[in-house]
Formats: sequence, C-alpha cells, structure tokens
Amino acid sequence: MHDSDTDYQNPTDSTRYQLRWQDIPLGIQMLFVAFGALVLVPILVGFDPNVALFTAGVGTLLFQLITGGKVPVFLASSFAFIAPIQFGVKQYGVAETLSGLMAAGGLYLLLSLIIFWRGPEFVLRILPPIVTGPVIMVIGLSLAPVAIDMVSQGGDHYTQGQALVVGGISLLATMLTALFSRGWLQLVPILVGIGVGYGVSLLMGMVVFDSVLEAPWLAFPSFTTPKFHFPAILFILPVAIAPAIEHFGDILAISSVAEKNYLHDPGVHRTLLGDGLATTVAAFLGGPPNTTYSEVTGAVALTKIFNPAIMSIAAIAAIILAFVGKLGAFLRTIPPPVMGGILIILFGTIVIVGMNSLVRSGENLLKQRNVVIVGIILIFGVGGLTLETGAFALEGIGLCSVAGVLLNWLLPQR
Repeated sequence: MHDSDTDYQNPTDSTRYQLRWQDIPLGIQMLFVAFGALVLVPILVGFDPNVALFTAGVGTLLFQLITGGKVPVFLASSFAFIAPIQFGVKQYGVAETLSGLMAAGGLYLLLSLIIFWRGPEFVLRILPPIVTGPVIMVIGLSLAPVAIDMVSQGGDHYTQGQALVVGGISLLATMLTALFSRGWLQLVPILVGIGVGYGVSLLMGMVVFDSVLEAPWLAFPSFTTPKFHFPAILFILPVAIAPAIEHFGDILAISSVAEKNYLHDPGVHRTLLGDGLATTVAAFLGGPPNTTYSEVTGAVALTKIFNPAIMSIAAIAAIILAFVGKLGAFLRTIPPPVMGGILIILFGTIVIVGMNSLVRSGENLLKQRNVVIVGIILIFGVGGLTLETGAFALEGIGLCSVAGVLLNWLLPQR
C-alpha cells in the first residue's frame, strides 16, 4: 500500500484526460479488446448482449465522472457473478435476480464509504486474502460444470461429437493465441477462440441465421427493470465480497502500468464508488454487474498511452453498438460449444487468480488457523452447502463468503 505518489514517476501529459478526434481509432481498439469477454457473460446468463454493451458504456462513463477522468480503465461484465446469476434466474426470476445485483452495487458503495472513513487497510483487515482468495477459487470451481456441459452435450442442430470437436478447437485456438501470439493479438485470445470456433461451426452446419435475418438494424436494447425480492438480495449480496476486494488488485495493476498511484489519487474509495454505481445502474437496466477489465489494462501497457479519455471513446462506441439490433441477434447464434471451449480456460483462470492471491499474501497455509478457514470455504463452496430458513437461503459462494468472514473474525491468531 502506497501513501503518496512518490513511489511512481511524475505523470506525463499522456495521463491527462484529453478527448481528441485522433484518438477515436485507439478507443475503438480498446473496445475490441474487451468485446469478447463483455458479450460472453450476458450470453451465458441469458441477458441481452446489447444491454450489456449499453451498460458497460454508461458504467465506464460514470466511473470516469466519479474519478475525475483520472484512471484509464474500462468497465464491463463480471465473470464472478455468472454462477449466482444463473442460479438466481432459475430460482427467483430475472427481475428478482436483478434486485440482488443492485444490492451488490450498493455493497460497493457502502465499502467505499468505509474506506473513505477508516482507510483501505480497515477493509483489508476484515476481508484479507486468506478469505477472499479461496472465495475467488470457489467462483471458478463452481463454474466448471457449466463449461463442461457446454462442450459435451448435443443441441438442436448438432450432435455430442460435433460439440466436442468445436469445443476442443475453440479451446485450442484460445490457448495457442494466449501462449504464442504477440502484440495486440495476445490481448484478444477470447475473440480469436470465438472466431475460429464459429468458423468451424459454420462448416459443420451448426449455425442458424433465421433470427439475424428477422432482426432490425436499429433497435432499442431489451431493458429489464428489477423487482425487489429479499431472498434474491440475501443470496447475491455475499457473492459481491470477493469481486469488491479484487477491485483493489485491479487498481494496483493499472497504477503500476501508468506509474501513478491511483489508490491515493483519485483514491480507491472513489474507484470503488464508481464501480458500485456502474453495477447498480447496469442491474437497474437489466445488465450484468461491471468490473475493470485486465485485458484493457494489458492494452494500455502495450500502447503506453494512459489518456483516460480513450476509455470514454470506447464507452461511447459500446453505447452506439448497443442499438444495432442485428448485432445482438448475431451474437446469439454462437453455438454453446464454442463458448464452452473458451470458458474452460477462463474459469480455470479465475481459480488461479484466487490461488495467486493466497500465495502473494505470504500466509503459511499449513498453519492450523489458515487450514480451517481455507478448507471450510472451499468445501462449503464447491460442495454447495445450503442453509434455508423459510424464504431465506444462503448457499454456495454466498455461504462460503460469510463463513470465511466469520471464521477470520472469530478464530484467534494464535
């Protein structure tokens, strides 16, 4: 944790917010980098991808406004909420689940106030890596069956064997791009995987274009408003703990890339406030929760252009694309096996992020206190333990998050 800007070099003009016509191509490139992951989440959870584009754009602009246009990040669909949204939609309904997602944004707002009042160290004491690391691992592990089902099950227009072939090719294309490509191509392995897998699907006759032909060129996104549902709120709320803490790591990453201490200026309380407000607005309109994208941070590091206005251009481009009706219809034609092959890597990456958080914390994981906390979080979460009392239910990621926080609070250090 840095207390001042002295640990970083003096910022250059490239870190100032400068909205210029000549930067439009670069802003569109930033959206291109984020596009694959951005539309993947709504397609998986059954939301309108056009709404996700719109809320990503609006959320990024709100973030820029709250942080004074100082941080070059792009906000879009969060993978951490895939499993909870899928369960919530099945158990409670779309509108009811959206009320839980709005509450998650509200939790971010509350944490930002606590950080403003007591400092970020106070939150990190309550939610240390020994708690958040295993919770992030549970998020990835709980999603594993989703990816496997998508690559191993047949559909209306393809067999199980075709699904396995397409899923394997998508996985291989994504993997090879991530490992061996250079420059901009290395930042878009998801798009490459989708493109290659979709091409193979076309050759196999797995794609049907009827919906694309019927869709209008210009159309309003299918906005959905939330419906207050207390059980859905209680279910979703604990899930937001890990992504909120992961926000610290995201801001540290872009601080390192831009050589400017964003934890101090504009302050992590403002960045988390921006993230929370973006998530709340997204849920109010029917979009998935937002988070800062590491792919875009990588693109910033590659280009060495830290002007935050670039992200505003990407946001405006996303909002414009949200009104292209045929784009949303086209994205829905992507066969599930294509997505499944890519998700095997992405969900595995979430697990590794959690593991890395534990390793970097320097904690002795064989210490009995840590064994108890980490072990219970993992088994409760992956095992899918459920506690129900009337309309109240706590399970999976939410239950293991609450259990981890309580154990860390109650168990003595010695």
